[in-house]
Amino acid sequence: MPPDPFSVDLEEWLSCLDRSGCRLTEPLKVVTEVMSGNRRALSPVEVYDLGRAIYPKLGLVTVYRSLEKLESAGLVQRVHQVGGCNGYIAAPQGHQHLLICQICGRAEYFTGDDISDLVSRVEAQSHYTVQGHWLQLFGVCESCK
Repeated sequence: MPPDPFSVDLEEWLSCLDRSGCRLTEPLKVVTEVMSGNRRALSPVEVYDLGRAIYPKLGLVTVYRSLEKLESAGLVQRVHQVGGCNGYIAAPQGHQHLLICQICGRAEYFTGDDISDLVSRVEAQSHYTVQGHWLQLFGVCESCK
């Protein structure tokens, strides 16, 4: 069975942030804790609400800045939410794609995509050279059906 892409080590994440030059403030640690322990795509406001339960002094602007630091370090990735606001989720290990429940926000990573024909058509029509892609699917999870 492949490793769970959502199984992350908080200390490893904090160590990665420290190595990248981030000052490990209490608010950054709290946002990191919230993100490292979650299987859902969270909006910044949801991160803020969960973080304030741990650290009541947490500010919303600090949450946005912390999410930017986590994204820059490659620990989280920004995901499109159906409602329009970006969400954030733990970044996958390797090349994987995302399936997100439109009701509860639960996310699953998956592999096994072969979109080479589509990429070739897009390149031929647009005259771009495609250097990468990111596939995100939306649906309703088994628990929410």
